[in-house]
Amino acid sequence: MKAKRWPVVIAALLGVLLMGSAHANIPSVPNELYEALKLDRNKATPKEVYEAVVKRYKDPEQGAGPGTMAKYWEPIPYGIYLDPATFYKSPTSNKEIASRKECVECHTDESPVWVQAWKRSSHGNLDKVRNLKPEDPTFYKKAKLEDVEKNLRSLGKLAEGENLKEVGCIDCHVEINAKKKADHTKDIRMPTAEVCGACHLQEFVERESERDTMIWPHGQWPDGRPSHALDYKANVETTVWAAMPQREVAEGCSMCHTNQNKCDSCHTRHEFSAAESRKPEACATCHSGVDHNNWEAYSMSKHGKMVSMLGDKWNWEVQLKDAYEVGGQNAPTCAGCHMEYEGEYSHNMVRKIRWANYPFVPGIAENITSDWSEARLDSWVITCTQCHSERFARSYLDLMDKGTLEGLAKYQEANQIVHTLYKEGLLTGQKTNRPAPPPPEKEGYAYFAQLFWSKGNSPAAIELKVLEMHENDLAKMHVGLAHVNPGGWTYTEGWGPINRAYVEIQDENTRIREMIALQERVKNLETKRTSLLDLDGTAEKISLGGLGGGMLLAGTLALAGWRKRKQSEA
Repeated sequence: MKAKRWPVVIAALLGVLLMGSAHANIPSVPNELYEALKLDRNKATPKEVYEAVVKRYKDPEQGAGPGTMAKYWEPIPYGIYLDPATFYKSPTSNKEIASRKECVECHTDESPVWVQAWKRSSHGNLDKVRNLKPEDPTFYKKAKLEDVEKNLRSLGKLAEGENLKEVGCIDCHVEINAKKKADHTKDIRMPTAEVCGACHLQEFVERESERDTMIWPHGQWPDGRPSHALDYKANVETTVWAAMPQREVAEGCSMCHTNQNKCDSCHTRHEFSAAESRKPEACATCHSGVDHNNWEAYSMSKHGKMVSMLGDKWNWEVQLKDAYEVGGQNAPTCAGCHMEYEGEYSHNMVRKIRWANYPFVPGIAENITSDWSEARLDSWVITCTQCHSERFARSYLDLMDKGTLEGLAKYQEANQIVHTLYKEGLLTGQKTNRPAPPPPEKEGYAYFAQLFWSKGNSPAAIELKVLEMHENDLAKMHVGLAHVNPGGWTYTEGWGPINRAYVEIQDENTRIREMIALQERVKNLETKRTSLLDLDGTAEKISLGGLGGGMLLAGTLALAGWRKRKQSEA
């Protein structure tokens, strides 16, 4: 072997050794994930962790793809972008075969806003990241970039000693660190979370650990839910979503339930700004509305108002852990509370979930004082005591729990009334005009599908009222309590609307019961009137014969008396 080849061989061997020594013991990832995937957190390499997580992530049995109800629906053209791993195919209209540089040049004309966003991003300015100084609040990105390159070396996508020059179109939409040209008709992909995870392993694995830490003690929710990690599964496994013939309407659900599939719901393409995703507005698109008005409740709270009044003076570029001391932040944000767990921050946002937004779900309220729930409450106290005293925090969290239970009790009383009407078959049109829902939905009482599907008297108005009472009003009451918005649980939302619905349900129940009583009285009167003419039975004939005989005798006596009077007068 020629001497000049020895350095190359040595470098290659060193690279193999270094790759073998790179471990992926990520402190922010809970043990539950390593245990679930049967990984030794102290020995597993980035490649081993990534491949194990991706294997589960792509497994249809564990939540990937269109789900068990796929035979009932077909994706509309837009739907391919919501589950790209399942439905997206390379476009055939563009026959271009382009290099890394040519992608940027062409899209500068074709989609200039995307290109401008990319040029502002860290992806498009890796050398700038490498040259950051310690005094820069974004200096942490330098270490992040080094971690990214370590991950890619472990995956074999970077040679030892090779650095990423940029993250361009071709890296995300074709192949990371691609050297060859890309054929638009064969090679183009729409990036999914696993594509992002190849570089951003820590964040990807943190997010995926939600599957392992959201395990309810009595199966109140399916394992791993609710979470970002399985939000698309929650979507496609909802019967009404699969049943609805109005597919364009159904995709309104899908557009928020895509965090499982891709990362740009929070990190908007193509700038993918971490600073943007730290702002409450980033969460507002999905965490808002009639059944989970988190944004409305938060933005009207004192916390939210401080952000709206003072947030422009804060440095959103700093990491969450430095937001208060370095970034000047002096009020909590969505990310600051929900990404924090006992002093550490990560993309696992479910480790403190106790109520899961919907108090009516069977077993949730009964579980709220369990050891499982109390441990999570203690974790919330740690969050709150970044600003408040422990006594203050615990007193408010106690108020939140008890207020939620008070709303639940009011709903349960109203629900018992309507459910009894249903069991007795007394809802409007229940026996005459209640068509069955489309499959795979099944007929039932006050079920979720009735918010989105109706036909004839399915649902009855009072049934829809009690459904909205728990799905919307009770949920908003809890959310108002959880986000410290007084009007959001007492008056404008929550208790006020719950009380109004209760009154309307009581009125309708009384009207139905009084109508039934009136109908029964009329029926009884009609029975008595017609019984005189009913000669079907022997007893009735004897009765009527006796009545006729009596009337004949009375008539005969009257006639005899009349004749006697006439004779006397003559």
